[in-house]
Amino acid sequence: MAKLNHLAAASSTRAHHLKHPKTNISAAKVPLFPRGYGGYSISLSFGTPPQTLSFVMDTGSSLVWFPCTQRYSCSSCSFVNVDPTNIPTFIPKSSSSSKIVGCKNPKCRWIFPSVQCKECEKNATTCNELCPPYIIQYGSGSTTGLLLSETLIFPEKSVDNFAVGCSVFSSRQPEGIAGFGRGPESLPVQMGLKRFSYCLVSHRFDDAPVSSDLILTIGGGAAATNYTPFERTLNLRIPHYYYVTLRKITVGGVNVKAPYKFLVADSAGNGGTIVDSGTTFTFMDDQVFELVAREFEKQVGGNYSRAMEVEKQSGLRPCFNVSGENTITLPQLTFHFNGGAEMNLPLADYFSFLEDSVICMTIVTAGNAGRGESGLALR
Repeated sequence: MAKLNHLAAASSTRAHHLKHPKTNISAAKVPLFPRGYGGYSISLSFGTPPQTLSFVMDTGSSLVWFPCTQRYSCSSCSFVNVDPTNIPTFIPKSSSSSKIVGCKNPKCRWIFPSVQCKECEKNATTCNELCPPYIIQYGSGSTTGLLLSETLIFPEKSVDNFAVGCSVFSSRQPEGIAGFGRGPESLPVQMGLKRFSYCLVSHRFDDAPVSSDLILTIGGGAAATNYTPFERTLNLRIPHYYYVTLRKITVGGVNVKAPYKFLVADSAGNGGTIVDSGTTFTFMDDQVFELVAREFEKQVGGNYSRAMEVEKQSGLRPCFNVSGENTITLPQLTFHFNGGAEMNLPLADYFSFLEDSVICMTIVTAGNAGRGESGLALR
């Protein structure tokens, strides 16, 4: 129960935070592994000779960074199967292709659009002043370090002068992050990808050796027959997030009639729905969550009794007592998107066991973190 409580709070906090050189690779597959602390990791190799590390794939941020140097420190990183004193790190001194990005380097402005190179002459094209240290806040942690220019190694190919963060201190980040957002510093943009796709295996909140594929593609190719387009990002609050148009939410075929203003972002960037691989649980605004929770309570209440005490202890809702049941039947949760695409969620992605005989809905809201926020974040 403690682990699910942590993951629910982390998802809510992250949702709150989210709101306020080309190669000839045609396609490459990278395995994605579920991690016990909530993310999905991939292995990437940087440097000459290459050093391979694990990174959390994150469509909700753009910078790619790794734990860096022998002095790397991570606070609050005591997760299962993680030794905070022995986190694998990248060693720049061991790579002949590693260079610190200078203040005049255009890539410095990817992170600091208004950077002022105070030690450089006004019209100088070169300067020894370094790009300032970055500090990035995530929903459940942070990281800080310097920007490097490195070589990203892929099977039979490499990407030179790849901008990657060398983090020397982090909080609650037990491994690096591979940013897949829409910013210029993201992995897809720096690789010149036309598209990427991924499938996530259902989470059991452990480090089981099972994986699914992340497919990186440079060429075009036919689009899927059942898909939803991303929204235009010109007027959205955070332009590098992947916004989609969620038309409705159904529980057991019943439309919960969620207010339109929460499903689709307005011209000021308020509300809306984003796809975020770094959010462990789907996050909903309080008003949308209440409609979904009440519909589950209405449809399931006649079959299973409510586990009210577990709800109080965990902060999750609704919870049901399924003691003595050989099979469990729950309504199908479906997201209906613009363009006709529908996502029928696997049961394990929206209900989990907290105790041997109690299951709880693992969709969270601002209430789980004790704060208000609008919009939705889909894992």
